[in-house]
Amino acid sequence: MVSECAELVIGSSISIATRHKTRFPMIGAVRSYSFKSFKTSVLPAQFMAGLGRTVIARHRMARLWALGDRSNPVSKAPGLVVTDEEIEASWAPFTTSSDGGIPRRINLNSRAPFAPWESEDNGPNMSASIGHVLPPSLDEADAGEVASKGELIPLSWQALNHDEGLMDDNLNPHVVVLTDALQLANRPGRLVEAIHVVKKRFPGALLWAPGIGGPDNCAVLSWFGIDLFDTTRTKQAEAHGAVLTWNGPRIAMEGESSNSHWRSALAEVRSAISSNSLRELAQSQSLNSPRLVEHMRNHDKIISKSEGVLSQIVSEGSALRVHSLESHDDPIILDWFDYITNKYQSPEGLDDVLILLPCSARKPYSSSRSHKAFRNAMKHNSGHEVIVTSPLGLVPRDLEEVWPAGHYDIPVTGDWTQDEVNRVTEMIDALLAKKQYRVIINHSGLEYSCDIPVIDTRQGSSATNHESLQRLEKAVAENMQTKKRSGERINLDNFRSVSRFHHLNSDWLEGVQVRGRFPRWKILKDGEQIAMWAPERGGFSIAKACIEILDRCDSLKRITLKENIKWKGDVNLANLESYDSSIKAGEDVLVMQGSQCIGSARASAPAWEWSGTPGRLAKMHQRL
Repeated sequence: MVSECAELVIGSSISIATRHKTRFPMIGAVRSYSFKSFKTSVLPAQFMAGLGRTVIARHRMARLWALGDRSNPVSKAPGLVVTDEEIEASWAPFTTSSDGGIPRRINLNSRAPFAPWESEDNGPNMSASIGHVLPPSLDEADAGEVASKGELIPLSWQALNHDEGLMDDNLNPHVVVLTDALQLANRPGRLVEAIHVVKKRFPGALLWAPGIGGPDNCAVLSWFGIDLFDTTRTKQAEAHGAVLTWNGPRIAMEGESSNSHWRSALAEVRSAISSNSLRELAQSQSLNSPRLVEHMRNHDKIISKSEGVLSQIVSEGSALRVHSLESHDDPIILDWFDYITNKYQSPEGLDDVLILLPCSARKPYSSSRSHKAFRNAMKHNSGHEVIVTSPLGLVPRDLEEVWPAGHYDIPVTGDWTQDEVNRVTEMIDALLAKKQYRVIINHSGLEYSCDIPVIDTRQGSSATNHESLQRLEKAVAENMQTKKRSGERINLDNFRSVSRFHHLNSDWLEGVQVRGRFPRWKILKDGEQIAMWAPERGGFSIAKACIEILDRCDSLKRITLKENIKWKGDVNLANLESYDSSIKAGEDVLVMQGSQCIGSARASAPAWEWSGTPGRLAKMHQRL
């Protein structure tokens, strides 16, 4: 019986084929924007009355929603849709029923007053016809009658392929139901692909995928972007004398209920979203089933090809925890690899000697005991110092404080997999293709050979061994031909690198001076402070005096507000006209109104949410 329940765990592999846009109206529309940055218009602003929902935390495609009054929410999502009042409304905000007709009509009723400004009664209550739905395998066929389109929109693979009405800009649902989620889970690649397309098309809606969720996979499904689950699988398990737990199905103990497992699982997921640790939680839970592992891998492939999903700045205390080999393919790591390999420019003048150093557990590396020992041994600062590390491959010293380089954690064994070696080698090769270094001083412990001289200063010893440090000192002394850099020059080199990484260019830093004290360096121009280095952010805090400079230098991405409104606070759907589709969470952007720059804002949400998510999208930072 328990094994039968285990088969209820979703699973399939992903294979994204090229399809014609007219056959796949939503899928084609989303994919056509996958690899370029552009200015995107916001859907027509409509007051989102009915279901009160506000994003209070987010982690990539997963969000924690407050339902009802945002200052005092009655319930939250991720949460449950139930058929009766068997669990508290705080965990299960909705009930569902169906009329059993053909086509079937589905009802979704609120268990609390989620629209208190409209009524003190429970509501809103939503209803929709699901239309005629054919099996996902018949994606060439058109089922004919389509689903209703209102506050509640049922969607199927058929609809994603054939229903042109889904591209109507006026659609603004509160909840989207992926009606054939269970069937899609058994088709290679379909479920993960469908979820991603729906999330990007209707970012302001809660997504419910009936029939596939349970305490044993809700972290994984939440990571994909599903907000609502139901008790179908847990009831099926109970009918066989089993119970679904966080770690999978097992025989139920006497008097044991699935509700307690649902409460515990949802609490873990909600907490993980708030602490930016859902990825690790989902990775751990995916080990319950090889099918879930497949889904995680396939989701990573999709996110890696999508712009406007990742974060540029994370909250203080957040960390990228790479505790398994699976995590090495996290899109944030692949994004870093792509940047260093294809876009990174080393500081001007650091093209003579390349110094490869090992990483350290403490971040940033320069604050660690080992790197202080390296610095004392080298007695020079004009070599291009690059840290060799897993899983990021290479971290240039000038980028050691930014996300994710300054915020990752990985078990240290001293052993390298062949994939890790290949990644590091490819990145070093890319550096050498851009800069004609005269010599490489290799203190990393990782073997590397090329056409230019490589001096191995470790020779099999530890990095901080006395003899190793002596060899490092000698190699630097004999090969360094350039002058030492001043402290201000080092800071400027680092800041220009960070600006090229975080912003569109570093032109705004021309002619500036760096003053103040470590670590909060002040950046001045013509004696006026225009920015400050914020170590807790791994980025800049921009002053009002800098806005016109950034605008003139075109150094930040831009968003545009509607005309004839006065910008007083947050950027949201009510005042937003257009935005750059590549914006990352935490990124600073210039705020435009017409052709005039009126200030700057800091993105609270990545770009994929900006077309329809209620609540704050960006927070005012400076207003002119």
